[in-house]
Amino acid sequence: MRTSKLYAPTLRETPAEAEVISHQLMLRAGFIRKAAGGIYNYLPLAWRVLKKIERIVREEMDAAGGQELLLPIVLPAEMWQETGRWDVYGDEMFRLKDRHGRDFCLGPTHEEMITTLIRDEVRSYRQLPLLLYQIQNKFRDERRPRFGLMRGREFIMKDLYSFDRDEAGLDISYKKMYDAYSNVFTRCGLTFRPVEADPGAIGGKGSHEFMVIAEAGEAGIVYCDGGCDYAANVEKAELHPIAAPAAAPLALELKDTPGTKTIAAVADFLGLPADRTVKTLAYATDKGLVIALVRGDHEVNEIKVQNAVGCIALEMADEAAIAAAGTSPGFMGPIGIKNAIVVADNTVMKMANTVVGANQGDRHYVNVNPGRDFTPDIVADIRLIQEGDPCPRCGTPVKAARGIEVGQVFKLYTKYSRKLNATYLDENGQEQVMVMGTYGIGISRTMAAAIEQNNDANGIIWPAAIAPFQAVVIPVNNADPGQRELAERMYADLTAAGLETVLDDRDERAGVKFKDADLIGYPLKVTVGAKAVAEQRVEVKTRRGGETHFFPLAEATAAVKDLLAKL
Repeated sequence: MRTSKLYAPTLRETPAEAEVISHQLMLRAGFIRKAAGGIYNYLPLAWRVLKKIERIVREEMDAAGGQELLLPIVLPAEMWQETGRWDVYGDEMFRLKDRHGRDFCLGPTHEEMITTLIRDEVRSYRQLPLLLYQIQNKFRDERRPRFGLMRGREFIMKDLYSFDRDEAGLDISYKKMYDAYSNVFTRCGLTFRPVEADPGAIGGKGSHEFMVIAEAGEAGIVYCDGGCDYAANVEKAELHPIAAPAAAPLALELKDTPGTKTIAAVADFLGLPADRTVKTLAYATDKGLVIALVRGDHEVNEIKVQNAVGCIALEMADEAAIAAAGTSPGFMGPIGIKNAIVVADNTVMKMANTVVGANQGDRHYVNVNPGRDFTPDIVADIRLIQEGDPCPRCGTPVKAARGIEVGQVFKLYTKYSRKLNATYLDENGQEQVMVMGTYGIGISRTMAAAIEQNNDANGIIWPAAIAPFQAVVIPVNNADPGQRELAERMYADLTAAGLETVLDDRDERAGVKFKDADLIGYPLKVTVGAKAVAEQRVEVKTRRGGETHFFPLAEATAAVKDLLAKL
């Protein structure tokens, strides 16, 4: 490909709308252009990267026994209503009606569709197991699309679905996909970590996320590098209760605490550490008002609260809802609360002589003892893990990092197959429910994550396996016949050797060409200048690390190919 013909409109300035580095660089390097909020055009350079990621994914899925198919994007509402997810997905689902008034949606995921297909076609145990996948655009109406391709409303995804006879078979399919995902992200040249995760709206009882480690990651993860290999998304990370020092229960007291609407303020006013107080938060949910209690120096994990209560929607309650429960913002507590589900973290239940809001303005109860003074409706692990908390497996203090989720694997068991009546006949002619798993990779998100993890002040540093082109040949002075001819020769030789090569044949200053090459992120830059013509040797510079090599012209093609293989 000649740069003069390549559609890659680069920008010198960073667009104001771009918040994270991958978004900035994909716009500046001519990879994407915005069509609407959360919806992008993929230009040729981006499409080449995406196709390479897709090829790696296909090879690993096929090697694990997957079979590729293609399901429709427009999905009928009936199957979603059968599983109950028509309501669960809420406003994130793009909904539409056909001319006859029938309800459809744009597929955000395809569990219902694939299960319905298999239910109608597979009848015998001899047809199982099945691993079926597709690569297709998905649609989710994000409330606030942001970060370019990291959280968009239309994105490219690979989704695979496994159908097995029993849980033992599911374990085998799950392990195949777990290993295949590890292979995919390793081959893409990414630093990643599989972590335990909450399955969210997909459902099921077992899940791992594959996280690319990057500062811009939306998700927090914790991991143990001590006595075990435990790693989890902070939303999922387990925590054991912390027992307070033993103390004799003191008499309950009601105290005036004027102006103490925060944990810090009440602790300071009473001369107590924050870990002697209880933090109370109120949430509006589809199950009614939920009051969550954690130790004062801890944070509430809203996903855990949602799972503990079994609610679909959860958001901070407004003052009217709080007042209706007979309490006051800033002074909420569990004693005497009404018309609410009270959920206490298990550490709260281990506390003694603590402080809670009195549900009256400027007043708190002191010497509160759970069990004696209040009894919650639910006791569960609902706190957010923090760096330094003990690992739930071995007790070593955990470390924290940020990650970008690029893939997730789920054990669905019979969540969808039972509701949609996907059954088979076993060896004895008895009807059994199929056991399922679902496995997704964000293809477009993987491209963005690769940039977040591989960049510098000059632009993108592509892992060689997914770079749009492997090398660029740059004549320093395209008007010089010797340089132009030598550059053409290198371009022809590298292309003939099977290397994906760009020739920058533009009548631009050398500095412009070098800047564009670094911005786009070609793994190798082959420079042809006056010295190269005089000495019949070329300069080859690696984008990652910036090492410079000089190779005689006769050996240059083989040397470049060898150098590329080592990247």
